[in-house]
Amino acid sequence: MAKAHTGKSITYTDGQWVEGNPMILGAMDHAVWLGSAVFDGARAFNGMTPDLDRHCARAVRSARLMGLSPDISGPEIEAIARQGIGQFDAALELYICPMFFATEGFIVPEPDTTRFVLTVAEAPIPAPDGFSACTTSFCRPATNMAPTEAKAACLYPNVARVLTEAKGKGFDTAVVADPQGAVAEFAYANLFMVKDGEVHTPAINGTFLNGITRQRVMALLRATGTQVRETRLTVEDFHTADEIFTTGNFGKVMPANRFESRNLQPGPIAAKARQLYWAWAHGDGPKNM
Repeated sequence: MAKAHTGKSITYTDGQWVEGNPMILGAMDHAVWLGSAVFDGARAFNGMTPDLDRHCARAVRSARLMGLSPDISGPEIEAIARQGIGQFDAALELYICPMFFATEGFIVPEPDTTRFVLTVAEAPIPAPDGFSACTTSFCRPATNMAPTEAKAACLYPNVARVLTEAKGKGFDTAVVADPQGAVAEFAYANLFMVKDGEVHTPAINGTFLNGITRQRVMALLRATGTQVRETRLTVEDFHTADEIFTTGNFGKVMPANRFESRNLQPGPIAAKARQLYWAWAHGDGPKNM
């Protein structure tokens, strides 16, 4: 699996750009000890910034869902992000990460102490060589258990537990169920399977984010006549799947080459989904989607 950041990074904080990773949090800040931080992630590559506006808008929504009070809009965040992207060679693959957090409050964050920062960092998109996945003893929380509708940092320790267990068993990631036992997603990316030429993905039920790349890939596949069904899936469905693949901002579309004891070949639907996404991101795909 690729490292998140591999080279130069810059951070926008307090109205200016700073090289690297500046120390902007104190030990007593709410985000550090009580977990009010939210973030989003977008990509830039080959001079393209697919769905950057939607990622910036979602960062604002996440902040509000966490009880924060952002004083900057999605379009304003996008403009700042483009300033940062412009400081890098257009050929580089970048990760853009807007963040909000509170500095004060006891348990409940004080909304008027909300801060905004944004980072841009070199982060190569992983090659679509395939990944392995297993099952896990952990599950995604329901929306009445955790702030699952936000892209909240406090959700990621559970993701880390999933990954630690998976890696301990010799796998890259895991298929994670919801509290009712239905498949929700991979550890940190949305999940798809293919059976008899049809694509299936878990129906949105509040336990995982309806990813921006997920939505984009579904629309692109449907526009070419591929049947995509949002439905309830179980782990057993994945034991008989013809293909398994993932969508997410970090790797975009990635095929699985192993699920538990089954070896899989990266299949034609996953390859089609990746090709369609890349064509759309470069302006060669369907418009107005």
